[in-house]
Amino acid sequence: MSRLDPRGGVAPFSTRVMNLSTFLSQAARRHPDQPGLVWRERVWSWEEIEARVDAMAHALVHEFGVAKGDRILVQSANCNQMFEAMLATFRVGAIWVPTNFRQTPDEVAYLAQSSGATLMICQAAFPGHAEAARAASQSLKRILAIGEAAYGEDYDSVVERNLGQKLDAVAVDRDDPCWYFYTSGTTGRPKAAVLTHGQMAFVITNHHCDLFPGTTQADRSIVVAPLSHGAGVHQLCQVAHGATTILLPTEKFDIDGLWRLIEEWKVTNLFTVPTIVKMLVEDPAVDRYDHSSLRYVIYAGAPMYREDQKRALGKLGKVLVQYFGLAEVTGAITVLPPIMHSIEDGPHARVGTCGFERTGMQVQIQDEQGNEVAAGETGEICAIGPAVFAGYYQNPEANAKSFRNGWFRTGDLGHKDDQGYLYITGRASDMYISGGSNVYPREIEEKLLQHPAVNEVAILGVPDPVWGEVGIAVCVTRPGEGVAADELNAFLDGKVARYKLPKRYVFWDEMPKSAYGKIAKKLVREELKRRGELPELSEQLTS
Repeated sequence: MSRLDPRGGVAPFSTRVMNLSTFLSQAARRHPDQPGLVWRERVWSWEEIEARVDAMAHALVHEFGVAKGDRILVQSANCNQMFEAMLATFRVGAIWVPTNFRQTPDEVAYLAQSSGATLMICQAAFPGHAEAARAASQSLKRILAIGEAAYGEDYDSVVERNLGQKLDAVAVDRDDPCWYFYTSGTTGRPKAAVLTHGQMAFVITNHHCDLFPGTTQADRSIVVAPLSHGAGVHQLCQVAHGATTILLPTEKFDIDGLWRLIEEWKVTNLFTVPTIVKMLVEDPAVDRYDHSSLRYVIYAGAPMYREDQKRALGKLGKVLVQYFGLAEVTGAITVLPPIMHSIEDGPHARVGTCGFERTGMQVQIQDEQGNEVAAGETGEICAIGPAVFAGYYQNPEANAKSFRNGWFRTGDLGHKDDQGYLYITGRASDMYISGGSNVYPREIEEKLLQHPAVNEVAILGVPDPVWGEVGIAVCVTRPGEGVAADELNAFLDGKVARYKLPKRYVFWDEMPKSAYGKIAKKLVREELKRRGELPELSEQLTS
């Protein structure tokens, strides 16, 4: 590779970038005694975290033979060791491969095998996961345990005997992988989205620019989701500016405890998903604690339903930040900042949008041939820019399907207005065709949530011998509220076209959700099958 020099000639081209673990070293140098991490009763200063990360990094290289490019699999709930392991992995030039700790042993075994991990760090609470990974992967040479476990040496023991050792961050290039971000996968096996040091440096800068501008060492961030995915990116952003990260003390989601920590630590930002924001503001604890310190409540993973958005704004004020993105674009596609979140539905409110393009990113709505469509027309949301990942690890077929003319194809459907604000219609896989017309469930879900009795809803397309497909609406009502299917269809009458009305309603006590708290339609469909709801519908329609 080469580049032009200022005199018009050709000079050697360098792609060297900062190793991401340098963010920690910078924070430790500037704010050595300030709190970097809080978990349970412990507070670690930046200086202490730097020493522990150096110790583990030294052990990885000099005791365990980890080399640049090796993969390190991590199976753990949020804890200080997981926080440190990410940075130690980056420091030695290895690749962090975190699992969702709620996955089964067989699922984690697949990640061990498919990633080619040579070392695993596994919390002692998951012995079955460690053994399954060892059995499935010939490349896995060693397992460290977080806590006392028969399958490996304790992580903290390794750190303690290496305290005082220093290890310079391994030199990395822009496109050197640092993280295999496994997608949840709506179909088939999870895919490893390859994130790189240069890409992540852009994403961290972009997050500070667009999501929580003005964040400094005086800020406090509370972690509400597993560090293995989006919350890990968010946490790395806090490290970059020396802001304190606070982990919840238990795996059980304690809303009262969360609000108490927000008051105690004067938390200024948190990152979560819309369903968790909904739970937080609907719980009585929101009124028991002072949360006036909050400046940014960032939600992603799905747009927030309008009625939930209004309720959150009423309780928290103008602190909501929405961003739209996928693992493959590291969340950085669009943003809707606090100033554009309005509790009123007036002419100036951007109701229903997930915002405008993130700084340095470009979004197009494309047809099936890859042509940009006009404003207002629905198509596939596609993106280009430095936040786009390097591709899927060892998956050329998926890469071929996901890129077209340099654009990353999100698989999401939507449209842009004349000013470029993006409106998501739904996943391409969520859309169904009824009587020859496309039906986008999110439109109907938004309307149903305006009914005072409906708390949550998911609409899926199911086969129908007459119309091809029809909608089935799974609803969760508010406590003490009851509503009939006829009443809901009457409520929708005039709000959506009649062909879009669900042909059947089912009512459950709770909605199945993913490990990140999102309503997952794949899980809803599986639950419908398990309960026998889909066969019953089919029999009714064909009789």
